[in-house]
Amino acid sequence: MTETAAHALWKNFLGQSPTWYKKTIVAFLVINPIALWTVGPFATGWLLIGEFIFTLALALRCYPLQPGGLLTLEAIVLGMTTPHTVFEETLANFEVILLLMFMVAGIYFMKELLLFVFTRILLRVRSKIVLSLLFSFVAAFLSAFLDALTVTAVLISVAVGFYSVYHKVASGKGIHHDDHDHSVDDGIHEHHREDLEQFRAFLRSLMMHGAVGTALGGVCTLVGEPQNLLIATVAGWDFVTFFKLMAPVTMPVLLCGLATCYLLERTRLFGYGATLPADVRHVLEEFQEREEKQSNPRTRARLVVQAVVALLLVVGLAMHWAAVGLIGLMVIVLLTAFNGVIEEHQIGHAFEEALPFTALLVVFFGIVAVIHDQHLFSPVINAVLAMESEVRPAMFFLANGVLSMISDNVFVATVYITEVKEALSSGAITREEFDQLAVAINTGTNLPSVATPNGQAAFLFLLTSALAPLIRLSYGRMVMMAIPYTLVMGIVGMAMVSLFI
Repeated sequence: MTETAAHALWKNFLGQSPTWYKKTIVAFLVINPIALWTVGPFATGWLLIGEFIFTLALALRCYPLQPGGLLTLEAIVLGMTTPHTVFEETLANFEVILLLMFMVAGIYFMKELLLFVFTRILLRVRSKIVLSLLFSFVAAFLSAFLDALTVTAVLISVAVGFYSVYHKVASGKGIHHDDHDHSVDDGIHEHHREDLEQFRAFLRSLMMHGAVGTALGGVCTLVGEPQNLLIATVAGWDFVTFFKLMAPVTMPVLLCGLATCYLLERTRLFGYGATLPADVRHVLEEFQEREEKQSNPRTRARLVVQAVVALLLVVGLAMHWAAVGLIGLMVIVLLTAFNGVIEEHQIGHAFEEALPFTALLVVFFGIVAVIHDQHLFSPVINAVLAMESEVRPAMFFLANGVLSMISDNVFVATVYITEVKEALSSGAITREEFDQLAVAINTGTNLPSVATPNGQAAFLFLLTSALAPLIRLSYGRMVMMAIPYTLVMGIVGMAMVSLFI
């Protein structure tokens, strides 16, 4: 290979990523085989987790699918896991994949209605504190009966709609100008730049309040998060039993979470407190007036169709007619059929947002497969089970929380509940102790895991969405904004587990 060709190959590697980032990824790929040979697969497995977290932390530099995928492929080649194990992990989470493929696309066809409703909420609720509490509570309520990813997709669609309306005006392109790249500020008029930055901070805080809300509500019910259903199935709990057993922990945490939302907006700490600039409000009000003036029977019919399908969506999810992803497919069929979207290229745009993340999630399952095959969490599990029964629930909560911060909380819950079930079957613990530990596992994997985007799929989805670069929401900034919530939810959750479980 000539020097020119080698240089071109290096330039193509990870595209426009900074040189230091490319060199770091190459260093990771070189270090892992050496580590496997010198310190063994267990230590190399933890090294691999750290490297994968690094790729997530710099998601705005390079989408994590490529560097994370290279690390996963190397792990398979090195024998740290197998394609079969990756497939099994993926198959176990097939409902999540279906959800991403179809439900997020279904929400895309509902964006007119969402923008219509949320624009009115945003413009009529002038208090940022009330608006933040409303976003957090509504997200919590919906997540308790629907799915956190679905709720997050709704919030993302709304925020992108708000942002695109103002960005087009600020760049002088007009509201109806078709421009998909709203992250570039080159064309922004100087007097709009300050308002745009404040608007970004405003949307960042709302999105974080909403994302945390999905965790506050998702922990409460059997259908709120995937691991809830898994734990309830193993434990033999129905919907009401699950809610009652979790309530001593989840209800105080919900109240303290909403109180934290209020205090953060009051104190303006950790990046919260930004208000909607007056000029931005004016632009959105003009947009609303223009839309109302241009409304005709066809646009009103589209909104009616979307409202009816939205009602079917909520009822279908609450009644569990089918897997969430299949209900999403129903939404796509109904909305496109009755709103005249019949061309393939029109439908294809709806899938652009979710499919890259779906691919990234499968790569993540590859890392989870390494954790499974190398038994990376086994020492922690064994150490906690060896403790006195009085302190086990609190320690299980803590251990699950810490591990969920760096790994997938569904996987952590799966491992722990399986081990606890085996301990019950062998007679090592009583049924009462099993129920206590199951509550600790569920709350531990749901609450402290908000610390990083790694722990919860909804947070990772937000970080890697098209919205994140628009509002400058990086991995580091998300972790920083999550700190107060992590501390409150973690401390209150652990205290409630210690006192009442």
